[in-house]
Amino acid sequence: MFFGHISNYNPKQYPKAIQFALEYLKNTDFDAMEAGVYELKGRQIYVQVLDLNTKSKHEFQPEVHRNYLDVQYLHRGKEIMAAAVDTGTNPIAVEYNPERDIQYYQSVANENKFRCVEGNFAVFFPEDCHRTAIFDGTETIRKVVVKIAMSEIEEQL
Repeated sequence: MFFGHISNYNPKQYPKAIQFALEYLKNTDFDAMEAGVYELKGRQIYVQVLDLNTKSKHEFQPEVHRNYLDVQYLHRGKEIMAAAVDTGTNPIAVEYNPERDIQYYQSVANENKFRCVEGNFAVFFPEDCHRTAIFDGTETIRKVVVKIAMSEIEEQL
């Protein structure tokens, strides 16, 4: 997992596909975009622009992906994100759905929470359980999630 702020990051420390995503996030006017899904490089790299209301932590199940990583960017509002290493021993709430590339857990061990303000981003890899859009009370937020196929990262190795 990586965590940072879009105004102050060193692109050289990230794989090229993540650099591409961060540059897109930094240089795009998300206030001018409708919520929805936008392809940047077909389904290899695509974007979800989401308008959400935050909820309490217990209203979200931790999730993992197998074939994509998430670059989650908070464009507007404030939220809490939570993450933990996927040890493979967490109780499953919903089996893996290959069409959506998602699996939900009932709970995860050793979950860490971190507060986010506008401009924060987090990169969640397949080994990172995560839940986002958490807050103590309701906050309206605009999230942008860049989904990057792991094959885009593995090509660079």
